[in-house]
Amino acid sequence: EAQLVESGGGLVQAGGSLRLSCAASKRLFEDYVIGWFLQAPGKEREGVALFSKKYKAPYYMNSAKGRFAISGDNAKSTVYLQMASLKPDDTAVYYCAASSLWTIDPHNYEYWGQGTQVTVSS
Repeated sequence: EAQLVESGGGLVQAGGSLRLSCAASKRLFEDYVIGWFLQAPGKEREGVALFSKKYKAPYYMNSAKGRFAISGDNAKSTVYLQMASLKPDDTAVYYCAASSLWTIDPHNYEYWGQGTQVTVSS
């Protein structure tokens, strides 16, 4: 079964850190690109970072470079998004998703988790 389950969201003060987890089914973790996306209220879903066990170095959108780090745990089939120096503008629902393509376009992602809320207070 193809499954993605996010966890780790919450309320944090500006400047703080959070680590999001995306527990994937083994097939998705082994064979698909796992991406993290965010959707702020009233805005479209946008990509944050990409991870693939098989190939390519991680990819980050400009807004995430230097503050966020994506990584994978092979034993747990889990992809993490470590977020630091959080800003109120980072407030959003964060989703992980799986695609057969190396792409940041959310329309090309076939499987999605339920999302986890991140709220950054000023």
